[in-house]
Formats: sequence, C-alpha cells, structure tokens
Amino acid sequence: MLIVGNGNVITRHTDGGFIPGGAVAFDESGIQKVGETHAVRAVFPQAAFIDACGGVIMPAFINTHEHIYSAMARGMTIDGYNPQGFLDILDGLWWNIDRHLTNDLTYLSALETYAECIKNGVTTIFDHHASFGEIKDSLFAIGQAAQEMGVRSCLCYEVSDRDGAVKAKAAVLENEAWIRHAQKDSSDMVAGMMGMHAQFTISDETMALAAAHKPDGVGYHIHVAEGIEDLHDCLRKYGKRITDRLYDWNILGPKTLLGHCIYINSHEMDLIKATDTMVVHNPESNMGNACGCPPTMELVHRGILTGLGTDGYTHDMIESYKVANILHKHHLCDANAAWTEVPHMLFENNAKIAGRYFKRPLGVLKEGAAADIIVLDYIPPTGMNENNVNSHILFGMTGRNVVTTIANGKVLMQNRQFTGFDEAELMAKVREGARRLASRINGYAE
Repeated sequence: MLIVGNGNVITRHTDGGFIPGGAVAFDESGIQKVGETHAVRAVFPQAAFIDACGGVIMPAFINTHEHIYSAMARGMTIDGYNPQGFLDILDGLWWNIDRHLTNDLTYLSALETYAECIKNGVTTIFDHHASFGEIKDSLFAIGQAAQEMGVRSCLCYEVSDRDGAVKAKAAVLENEAWIRHAQKDSSDMVAGMMGMHAQFTISDETMALAAAHKPDGVGYHIHVAEGIEDLHDCLRKYGKRITDRLYDWNILGPKTLLGHCIYINSHEMDLIKATDTMVVHNPESNMGNACGCPPTMELVHRGILTGLGTDGYTHDMIESYKVANILHKHHLCDANAAWTEVPHMLFENNAKIAGRYFKRPLGVLKEGAAADIIVLDYIPPTGMNENNVNSHILFGMTGRNVVTTIANGKVLMQNRQFTGFDEAELMAKVREGARRLASRINGYAE
C-alpha cells in the first residue's frame, strides 16, 4: 500500500472534486481511499508515503491519438525533402520514415515515446503505428516496450495500400494477431484495434480483407478527412463523402475512433452521432500541417464523444489543451469558444474513450479506479478551488510540472527520476537508433 498526499487533490469525481491537503491511498489493485491526508493515513498507518509537498495530485493523462513511429523524426534532415503541401509531407517525411523502420527501431521509438509520456504524466495512450520496413511483430515490439515501461496502451497497425497489396495484407494480419493477443491478456494494460491509414489509401479489396480479419469486440482507428485531398479522392472514386464510405463498410460504431475529421459536413456528423462513433481532435498537428481547423466545437455540442490527442506532435496533453483552447477561439473569433469544451474533451471524454477498451475506470481518483496518479509541483499563487482548477491547469501548468507519475499502482517516476530504468542509458540507445534510421533514409552507410 502507498499513499500520495499533502497536496491539492483534483479527483475529477462528482463527489468531492477538490480536496485541499488531500491524499490518495492505492496499490496495484487500484485506488483504496481518497480524502484528507490525516484521515487517509489513519486508515493505512503502515503505508509508505509520497509527499506532494503542497503540489497538485490529479489523475494521469490519457492521449487518444499517438504516433510512436514518429519518435526519431525530431531534428532529422532528409535529403531532397521540400514539401509543397500535406501529401508531400506524408510521402516525403512520415511514409519515408516508416518505410525504413525495422522492429528494433520501432521498439526504441516506443521506449522513447513512453519515457516522454511518463515525464508528462501520460499513462494511457491509443497509438496508431506504421512501419512498412518491417510489419510482422511490430505491434508486439511496441507491446514489449509498453510492458517494460508500464504505460497502458491500445495499439493498432496502419493498414494501407500505398506500398502494395502484399504489405496491406501483412498489416491486416498484424492487427489481427495483436488484437487476439490483447484479448487474451488479463492485465487490463493492453488492447487492440484494427488500424487503417485513411480511406484514400485503402481499396475496397483491402477494406473487405480488414473486415474479414477483424476480431469481434473491437473497432477501427482511422484518419478521416485530415486533408481536403482525402475528401476529393473519395468523391472522385466513389461518388460519396468519406464518412458515408466508412458507414457502407460497417466501420462506424462505438468502438471506432476517427482521427481529425476536419472536412466533414453536417450529414456526416449525423452519421457519427447516430452510430456513437468516437472522434479525436489533434490541434497542433492540424495547424502544423496547415490542414485546417475541424468543426470540433460543433461535434462536442452535438454530443459526439470527442477526445483530445497529439498525433505524435507532442506528448504533453496540457500543451495540446492550451493550443486547442486558442485555436478555436481564433478560428471562430469567439473569446468564449473552447473554454468548457476542451477540458471536457481532455478530462472527461478521453476517459470515456479509454473506458470502451479498458475495464477499470481511468481519469478519475475514486475508490476502485485504476491507480493512475500524477503529482505536479504547482503551488498556486492565487486561490484554487473546484471551480477554477481547469484555469490553473491551462494558465499555470505544463507537462513538465509533473514530478511523480504512477500507473496501475506502480511508481514510474518520482521527483523527476525514473524508477525502472536508467534514462541516460536508454537515450543513448535511442540516439544511436535515430542515427541509423537517418542513415538508412538518406542512403548513407549505417
């Protein structure tokens, strides 16, 4: 039994949402008690104590759209790369990287991503992977890293025809193998989905293959209308909009997660709502790729389950919160836009999305919930209470305020020090892997 206490506890629970001088008692079976520090310690007097030193204690973050395969892109120079638009960015950078990833490099990418997640207080991710340089067992390489690092992960492989039918089939089979593996796992730390890139790189034949090999009980994770080119392709080839094509293939549904949804119309929103399909917004990526601003506020107002992700652009969910907040204010010319919608997406909807794949409650500090807890070294200069905690997070914190990260009852980082591995040793291996990847992409000797 462990107790983390002596901090301002933000529970995200309707009953007692803010506890000054609060504490959380937990073990690997979950949270056992939440309350004032003296009261919790009185119940568990023998428990080891982690002192929050007056900081903030809150549920760990959930990222509903990650890209582990992008981990080694930071600072990379690709000879001849001069993108003129979104498709050039895909083909010249991201698809170029994934065509040169082998399972050992995928594994290192996962270790680096998980380390960054832990540093930023993220303990659950939904990852969308691609490594057309080596497909078979790539999700298992990520799964091995997830187990070693202790981060809860829902994984999928990006099915696409862009490198031919043989690799498209291998991608489908990799999804199937991982999903069946995850469904047999009893840890509640891994899950799987049938991943798909985007409809513009997936033929009807591959759609049918994916449907035939998708195990029951899971949905799809797919990019939708991220660029206008995706919509134009669907209209030209199939005479219908993207969401209609997905509906016709029985892809929509409560277990399916649609990334981006920038170029969708009211009719498509009706389909998404009627099928209880999930959507994830990735503000920084959309802005960085100059793809446009999605109608996220309307999605939320319609009651569509819309979460917040990063698309691999960052691993800091508070950063994503900040950017989403100003993006929609700027786009709509409305200073009140996104004020309540974005924290609802991050703190409530991400937990609901995770709840469709993991058994124990996430994103909340209450008895019986998973012990996913973070401590931030934020001591407010102004009053903090249950009515203004989101304002304090938005304007006063970043992911790097996280000093302690606990996942599934295990302390992964305490006082900014990792507990399960040597960070310097890990990063040395990652840097060497990044060097090898860049050499492979540019045709240099490794």
